Amino acid sequence: MNTISIEIPSLVENIRIVESFIDNAKDKYQLDDDLYGNIMIAVLESVNNAIIHGNKLEKSKFVQLSMILEETSVTFLIKDEGNGFVINDLPDPTSPENLTKPGGRGIFLMKHLADEVSFKDNGQEVKLTFYLN
Repeated sequence: MNTISIEIPSLVENIRIVESFIDNAKDKYQLDDDLYGNIMIAVLESVNNAIIHGNKLEKSKFVQLSMILEETSVTFLIKDEGNGFVINDLPDPTSPENLTKPGGRGIFLMKHLADEVSFKDNGQEVKLTFYLN
């Protein structure tokens, strides 16, 4: 099992650091292109949520990102310092009244791109697991 972790201040421009982190993991562990695409979108959505909604763009608060590579899967843990949220209270992005709204699809995307998605600590930690072929 290999684990790599980074911690970034809650600034939207730091998403570039996360992109590089994922690019480096793709190269180092030879992740295939489809898996890489799913990881990139799901992890970026999660980190964006942590920066914007969790830490409220407070640059004194950090987002922790860890990647755990195992024989059959790769897992990403994204943790913020916010107050969390209630997953069941989120509006359904597929309902007609929400289709034209600019946001609200992050968790929906994560659930469709990752093989497993779970939330801990009132949503302060997101676990995204992708199975390796």
